[in-house]
Amino acid sequence: MATFTERMAPVLVLWLAVSLSGTWAVDKGNFKTCDQSSFCKRQRALKPGESPYRALLETMELTNTRLTLQLINDNNKVRLLLELYRLQGNITRVKINELKPLKLRYEVPDVLIRDPPTEPLSLLSQDENGVVLSLGAESQRVIVSARPFRLDIMEGREVLMSLNSRGLLAFEHLRMRKDTQADPEAEKKEETDPAKQAETAKEEEEKVEDGMWEETFKSHSDSKPNGPSAVSLDFSLPGVEHVYGIPEHADTLRLKTTENGDPYRLYNLDVFQYELYNPMALYGAVPVMLAHNAQRTTGIFWLNAAETWVDISSNTAGKTVFGKMLDYVQGSSETPQTDVRWISESGIIDVFIMLGPTPKDVFAQYASLTGTQAFPPLAAVGYHQCRWNYNDQEDVTSVDAGFDEHDIPYDYIWLDIEHTDGKRYFTWDPHKFASPKEMLQGLMDKKRKMVAIVDPHIKVDTNYKIHNEIRSRSFYIKNKDGGDYEGWCWPGSAGYPDFTRADMRDWWASMFAYDQYEGSMENLYTWNDMNEPSVFNGPEVTMHKDALHGAWEHRDVHNLYGFYVQMATAEGLIQRSGGVERPFVLTRAFFAGSQRYGAVWTGDNAAEWDHLKVSIPMCLSLGLVGISFCGADVGGFFKSPSTELLVRWYQTGAYQPFFRAHAHLDTPRREPWLFGPENTALIREAVRQRYTLLPYWYQQFYHAHRTGQPIMRPLWVEYPEDPATFALDDEFLIGRDLLVHPVTEEGARGVTAYLPGKDEVWFDVHTFQKHNGAQNLYIPVTISSIPVFQRGGSIIPRKIRVRRSSSCMMHDPYTLYVALNPQRTAEGELYIDDGHTFNYEKEFIHRRLSFANNLLSSVNLAPDAQFSTRSWIERIVILGASKPSKVILKTDDGQESQLEFDFDSSMSVLTLRKPGMNAGVDWNVMLQ
Repeated sequence: MATFTERMAPVLVLWLAVSLSGTWAVDKGNFKTCDQSSFCKRQRALKPGESPYRALLETMELTNTRLTLQLINDNNKVRLLLELYRLQGNITRVKINELKPLKLRYEVPDVLIRDPPTEPLSLLSQDENGVVLSLGAESQRVIVSARPFRLDIMEGREVLMSLNSRGLLAFEHLRMRKDTQADPEAEKKEETDPAKQAETAKEEEEKVEDGMWEETFKSHSDSKPNGPSAVSLDFSLPGVEHVYGIPEHADTLRLKTTENGDPYRLYNLDVFQYELYNPMALYGAVPVMLAHNAQRTTGIFWLNAAETWVDISSNTAGKTVFGKMLDYVQGSSETPQTDVRWISESGIIDVFIMLGPTPKDVFAQYASLTGTQAFPPLAAVGYHQCRWNYNDQEDVTSVDAGFDEHDIPYDYIWLDIEHTDGKRYFTWDPHKFASPKEMLQGLMDKKRKMVAIVDPHIKVDTNYKIHNEIRSRSFYIKNKDGGDYEGWCWPGSAGYPDFTRADMRDWWASMFAYDQYEGSMENLYTWNDMNEPSVFNGPEVTMHKDALHGAWEHRDVHNLYGFYVQMATAEGLIQRSGGVERPFVLTRAFFAGSQRYGAVWTGDNAAEWDHLKVSIPMCLSLGLVGISFCGADVGGFFKSPSTELLVRWYQTGAYQPFFRAHAHLDTPRREPWLFGPENTALIREAVRQRYTLLPYWYQQFYHAHRTGQPIMRPLWVEYPEDPATFALDDEFLIGRDLLVHPVTEEGARGVTAYLPGKDEVWFDVHTFQKHNGAQNLYIPVTISSIPVFQRGGSIIPRKIRVRRSSSCMMHDPYTLYVALNPQRTAEGELYIDDGHTFNYEKEFIHRRLSFANNLLSSVNLAPDAQFSTRSWIERIVILGASKPSKVILKTDDGQESQLEFDFDSSMSVLTLRKPGMNAGVDWNVMLQ
């Protein structure tokens, strides 16, 4: 390998030079456009119109669980098999594959949490033109039209969604290459089969285009031994002008039309210093789109792990508000419609149509397919301090002490790649981190934790145990010639374990055992980076598509690689504790279902105001497709933020689910106390606000885990009939009850926040000022301002006593903030468990808090769950209250006592002091 290493050394030097410069932007030339991706170019060249596909109704078979029928392409006579399923929960599944493929086509495993349960389909009518099937609920039915093939899903007289209505279904069948030597016996057989002869003749008539059998991008060649294999299908969404999802893109929340540029691309890539507001692929890919209007929300889940492009067009795109008004005045009958086309390089068509009708229904439907957000340990919801890199154990100790000295809480300190012995993961630098257990014990003594990076590229080194084991077990991905695939990454020459193999994942998980991962302890957690996978000398900085995962090419599985890496790592952290402790794993690459294994972040952003702004729609988009545990590098990874930008980023990050500061190796140090006492105080206050709200954040994670609802959510999720919310992406809700409008403009002296709900009120959480809903509210701001509002009608628990970490606050008391609505009622919850084990499944406290008729009460929602807490209620603050003459507390043991209170008549705020009851018992407080 010496010659290979010598040859590739300049590549790593160049990569490091680019990475360390901190001033270069993305080189778009390293990444393909649709025109440079031959299958995308081929498919996009197809124009809407007459589809060559016809349904052969005489082949239809209807059982209790599914409908099957054959489709034929009248141009080449190739037959496809359509399968249609009605699934539980108002979901329709459509699968299309070749009827008799030359070889098996890839179907994505492991993403669905189970084989989705079906419900009966019944035939309503049939003639020579098509069939009508009942989908059960609310007069929903599916119409299968025969010529050309088309599917329409209807409710009453309303078309909810149409498939192939624009005739863009395409299915490139597997075939023999005509200029290669075929099996002569097979050729003789074909000569005697008239059907085969006709099919072969038709195939020969088909145009062989560049890129069908081999493709070159820059200096890289893709051998394409299976030839063209792309699949495509169009969907029409009548009445829809707003579509969302398909992360990851650095773009607005509402997806744009793509007619005048490239489609949105889903192909996991290590994109250096990505550009904003374009459809380029980034680190992760979730092929799920939501469509919303004031009447209904629907979703499309395109289960395909190959490179995918998504085209979006709309008949109202580009129309001004005036133009739309003119249409209305003139009585224009054109219904708004959005058309979406999915194009994937290989695999099959396997699509789940989630029919809502509400946003929460769609979230539940998707969760029923791919699972919910992993429930993290409470500490992971706190603040994380990271950079590339903390230099050594003394540096870690110094930074840890700095947080105490400046009275700023944190839970995790992170180590990047430099902590290892020569980029050999699962090891420690013997000089800089000579006593990792001593370091970890020092953190544990303060009830803090550490995250260390473990990347999936493995240094090719015969003195490295991990490499030797993987090679001896033949666990590496293979190149097209059958040898171990090697590429260039941080260690130099590296192999890439085949995480699509269950036995490889089992072995990887076993490496996290305390007796295998030397120096590890129970407070060490894991970060999986570079798992797209990143290959510095590969095409588009990733793996060659003709690399082999057993029988499958990398092109078939590419977008699954990071999903599997995080899956195996999370399983390793669970196994090392005997299945007791919840894991925490951060991943950069992800796919549908990645929510089950931990957190994601938005990758290598930059210290620029626009990157701060775009973190909001990027995390909102991820939440809509199940991945709630999302955040962005606070301060920006590349470049150095101004003090104003850094403060504003802390203030924004404190209200996003994953809260971590991170910075590039080449940037000046930026621990929170390095920017003068005034800025230290501002950052301290932002972090402390996060910690006071941990009880509320934690119960949002609990609900996300139980139901699949997003934590950080767009306003339209809670106000689906209010068009003013549909395109908002500079403000958001945390759960139902907190609205946040971060300040993301340089030098801002005010922001305008939209407060939704025409019959609602919102309370400024800092001043307790009450504001009516359904208005745009101008809010003057200073550098200390974080505009946050609590919804009238809600009760939010906080812990006001902030300590150095979340674990130190475990037994501290609660303050309840009761915000009354115009009806003078409010509801909320209190959720408590041990904060770190899987015992939450049976040992927890879950209480309903409610205020009505001047009575505030706490009632047990889970009487069978056994758990006790030492925490108590030390204060109750009621916003929008009237002054009582007295306040009586009644506890579960029948005791009554009179409580002290203060009343601020100017703000209508009632504060009940030291009620003192245990947080886990029944009680009520009567205002008289």
